[in-house]
Amino acid sequence: MPDPTPKKGAILKKLFFSTLYLSAFTFGGGYVIITLLKDKFVDDLHWIEENEMLDLVAIAQSSPGPIAVNGAILVGYKLCGVPGVLVSVLGAILPPLLLLSVISLGYQAFCSNPYVAALLRGMRAGVGAVIASVVVDMGGKIVKGRDLLSILLMIACFVLNYFFHINVVLLILGTAAFGLVRTWYHMRKEAKP
Repeated sequence: MPDPTPKKGAILKKLFFSTLYLSAFTFGGGYVIITLLKDKFVDDLHWIEENEMLDLVAIAQSSPGPIAVNGAILVGYKLCGVPGVLVSVLGAILPPLLLLSVISLGYQAFCSNPYVAALLRGMRAGVGAVIASVVVDMGGKIVKGRDLLSILLMIACFVLNYFFHINVVLLILGTAAFGLVRTWYHMRKEAKP
């Protein structure tokens, strides 16, 4: 009977072309590609569990560097280790590298073109909708988890960032510290007889 699991070479090839495709047709930044990575690797290919993808997204967001590349690194490493990282990063950075290289050659003509300006203005609405979808999807999962402390923490971070302009880095560090303390507390509680 043939082995139903794909071979590592086939996974690497699929990983490269998936990240290449997603990167080439994703406009609006890393948060958009994160949703598409989830759609591809969780929903379509079933290579990663949904909870695991949420953890990878959290790590990608809290790590320095572009979130699209961080997400590709984590997905690639999860699927194929270091070769997966190299393949997925190459797939994720090639399209923007090539596109920006071409644009930089004719930057003045490109930025003053009214058709290009109109195209970019129109794309903003689509990008806003995709980012809103990410927020609803991730926030909805927290609410569905019915963990009151996590819901309050999510609301507090939104309020602190949106209304009081607290730096996102400080919020990420604060929530990471909170998560560590909470996990440590629960581990100690379970360890006691």
